[in-house]
Amino acid sequence: MKRAITGQYVVSTVTGEVVKAFVPDPLPPTPPMEPGHDLADRLDRAHIALGRLDGASGVLPDTQLFLYAYVRKEAVLSSQIEGTQSSLSDLLLFELDEAPGVPFDDVVEVSNYVAALEHGLARIREGFPISNRLIREVHAILLSRGRGQSKSPGEFRRSQTWIGGTRPGNAHFVPPPPERVEETMADLERFLHDQPVRTPTLIKAALAHVQFETIHPFLDGNGRVGRLLIPMLLCTEKVLREPLLYLSLYFKQNRAQYYEMLNRVRTDGEWEEWVTFFATGVEETANTAVTTAHRLLDISQTDRSKIQGAGRIAGSALQVHYALLSRPVNTIARLSGETKLSVPAVTGALAALVDLGLVREITGRKRGRVFSYTPYLEVLQQGTEPL
Repeated sequence: MKRAITGQYVVSTVTGEVVKAFVPDPLPPTPPMEPGHDLADRLDRAHIALGRLDGASGVLPDTQLFLYAYVRKEAVLSSQIEGTQSSLSDLLLFELDEAPGVPFDDVVEVSNYVAALEHGLARIREGFPISNRLIREVHAILLSRGRGQSKSPGEFRRSQTWIGGTRPGNAHFVPPPPERVEETMADLERFLHDQPVRTPTLIKAALAHVQFETIHPFLDGNGRVGRLLIPMLLCTEKVLREPLLYLSLYFKQNRAQYYEMLNRVRTDGEWEEWVTFFATGVEETANTAVTTAHRLLDISQTDRSKIQGAGRIAGSALQVHYALLSRPVNTIARLSGETKLSVPAVTGALAALVDLGLVREITGRKRGRVFSYTPYLEVLQQGTEPL
């Protein structure tokens, strides 16, 4: 069934210009979505891929080791979409109090994203529902430091904003006026809680993402919070036990199509087209995550076999290697603290790992040296090259 515009335009004023701001209708769509064969097939394949991903988390020897680095990879990707140039190595160096190779504010924004995601997931594990309160909490952490801290962290906007263009009058999109933000976000919260009707989780995540981006409830950070909602929702509804699915790389690689799809939902009611695009991303991303998890597992097991043949140093080298699985960029002092080995023991273990070609020193300094678990980091960094 052909739909028309999925909301209404209202007159708003911003910086002295009169503009037409878009206020979306509450979810679910009216008339209801009509999943044809292609969409139903896409959703089935996405669910199968998610099941495989959830199963993979159960066979990893230590899921938290994988999660530590994978969450940080997502933070880098999601922040790159907003224009930062930080890499995964930059973030890991920053967390060691080492100078990253990009502007300080860039890596601070990525670090904030990690903290915001971890806060949201911790709240969900406590049984806290996805709600506007939780969304504001996550946003407050996201903008707690760096460029965004003057943009009302944790508060819905109280002024009109616009997206794209050089001024409001030629903007690509103007979201709802500030006086409509509370009401539209309340409608979104009800939808997330299955009011007025139950919506399957994957479809719910797809629709809610568009609706959040359309409402654009904050002065800054909307894209990042909107992407965070996806794994948070999947974990809340027990589709995934661990937050292993992130769509930022898919959105990054398909940026033009992504923005076009968002607009076509608003102007033409193309919900089925959007959900098909979203489900395709879920399938591709879940399959890639499974492949990545198995590659990292293979690397770690192969390297442990090499280390076991290293003679007397093997015991301490294995402990250092295990610590590098969670923090693949590290220092002697931190590794000593993490493994409870003495500094000389860690230094000797790292020398053995360097000789085996598994680790390399990346600063060239004699003091305060930083070591990188190169083969492991190379797999994690795939796709995170700055735009």
